[in-house]
Amino acid sequence: MTLLLAAFDPPYWVSTLIKVLVISIVVPTTALILGMVFLFKVMSWMQSRLGPQEAGPRGTLQLLADGVKFLQKEDIAPFGADRFIFRTAPLVVLMSTLLLYVALPASAHLVVSDLDVGVFYVLAVSSLSVLGVLMAGWASANKYSLMGGLRAAGQLIAYELPMVLAVLGVVIQAGTLSLNGIVFAQANGSIFGWDAIGNPYILTQFVGFFIFLAAVQAELTQPPFDMPVAESEIVSGYQVEYTGFRFLIFFLAEFATAFVFAGIASVLFLGGWAVPWLDTASDWYYVLGPVVLFAKVMIVSFIIFWVRFTYPRFREDQLQSFAWKILIPLALANIVVTSVLKVVL
Repeated sequence: MTLLLAAFDPPYWVSTLIKVLVISIVVPTTALILGMVFLFKVMSWMQSRLGPQEAGPRGTLQLLADGVKFLQKEDIAPFGADRFIFRTAPLVVLMSTLLLYVALPASAHLVVSDLDVGVFYVLAVSSLSVLGVLMAGWASANKYSLMGGLRAAGQLIAYELPMVLAVLGVVIQAGTLSLNGIVFAQANGSIFGWDAIGNPYILTQFVGFFIFLAAVQAELTQPPFDMPVAESEIVSGYQVEYTGFRFLIFFLAEFATAFVFAGIASVLFLGGWAVPWLDTASDWYYVLGPVVLFAKVMIVSFIIFWVRFTYPRFREDQLQSFAWKILIPLALANIVVTSVLKVVL
């Protein structure tokens, strides 16, 4: 298989087109999977409800039906809005999501671009969504929308720092910024000389894993970190004036981002696409890698949505205090301990 792929050497524009088409298919597919499995079925199960039942077998086509409904709605821009920025904002948010998928590896070779600085790239690109949120809040010519946009900007900036610090512990332990390199380090590592399961960093970086998931929850503006779209206060915040397919783009970007962040967490802390007892150079990973990564993504996604369906919304002061007074000191302590153990051991 490796030899066949090596022999397949298309022109640059052909390979780029293939990669763009693959990501264009993967992003809405992953959003549909998470939306259907967790938003409709798991949440219904946790709340003792049936969930959607009419569209398709047991309601499995409900999201597609909702998507068609949104596409049929009128595209309205508020009076006094900056129409260009208002219409561009959802695309900026979606673009930041698309770019995250570029560096997510499904195996050693199944990756759009295997960057040596993949961790740096992912953290940098993930911060672009705040620009789209601010654009949406300001351009809507609505005070509630502007408040939601400013809240979102403050929240995303506050929680990007603990996310970066949480990942630093993994980078120090692995000794590389490459996402595939981190997978190899976990698959080929050992715990006190025992290498039956490799060295998944969730065992040594469990504090970083907790901090990373909390920061992801805040980046997604999901409960309990949903102050930017608080219905009881600012009636959906920066999304309040959006209708039709533009609102659908925000929805699509949110769930696709949840999937890719779960994938990044799986790569950083759960060994990514690798299986400890199988050689990382095996051709089996062309099929097995995506399956293994998908299974781990669904486990991490369950944790993310479990928190979403369980905890009430933080007040704004609680939200900021949790980042600056709890997560950041914890992350700094984790970095110090990891650095000391790296040198000593």
